[in-house]
Amino acid sequence: MQDGRRDNAMYKALRRRGAHLLEAVRPPGVALKRKAPLPDRSASRLVDSPVFLLSSVRSGSTLLRVLLNSHSRIRAPHELHLRTLKVEPSREFSEDVMDALGLTRTELEHLLWDRILHYELVSTGKDVIVDKTPANALIWQRISSVWPNARYVFLQRHPASVVESVLNRRKNADRAEVVKEVLDYVTGVEEARRMLDGVTVKYEDLTADPARETQRICAYLGLPWEESMLDYGAKDHGPIRPVFGDWSKNIKSGKVQPARPLPREEDVPADLRDIARAWGYLS
Repeated sequence: MQDGRRDNAMYKALRRRGAHLLEAVRPPGVALKRKAPLPDRSASRLVDSPVFLLSSVRSGSTLLRVLLNSHSRIRAPHELHLRTLKVEPSREFSEDVMDALGLTRTELEHLLWDRILHYELVSTGKDVIVDKTPANALIWQRISSVWPNARYVFLQRHPASVVESVLNRRKNADRAEVVKEVLDYVTGVEEARRMLDGVTVKYEDLTADPARETQRICAYLGLPWEESMLDYGAKDHGPIRPVFGDWSKNIKSGKVQPARPLPREEDVPADLRDIARAWGYLS
């Protein structure tokens, strides 16, 4: 089958299966439906070029963030969940007052988000900040409008491995619901990867050769690599518990642990096969 026909088949399959957030595989000539860009407020940003680590849940983002946070110039805090921070005016006239300054409620939220990132840099004395909250993969369009000069690290893991990891972590979870959730996350990552500049890292490669993969990321960020990044257990990375990030024994060990064997092809859920193929996990 020719590449164009194969891509088109993947695209149509994903649309049929309800990848309603984003299109993971899009054939040439099919336009991406993007929301209208927000006004360019980049001049008002305290942090001009933050880094966003975009991944699904249970994809090794906490491991990568503690490796990056071990760099002398990189601040990679626990998950910040910026999208959950809302601005709610307490008086009826408050929005009119802010509108007169050209500040909508949405932009006030963006100023708050930016201030938090700046606070982290100032408080740690570092100059590059990385936010690894997995839910950012669902709002990447908004993030790219808030910070036009943002940089991105796209972290991939075999989608079926992600499903199994979620099921192992959540007792009595419904498998079909987990597959749907993972599909939303991975399609978000893939759509952002196709639209934004950045560096792509596979979790399996990271665990197999963390030195090589962190060197690639440092090169992308324009920073010298530091061997001490690999000894992340010797440093304090803040709370590692639910909502803040992973809290597994592997992370707490302080050493990079090998990835689990990849699932057999027949064990990959049908809804995830197209994205697994697009990421090179299936032939």
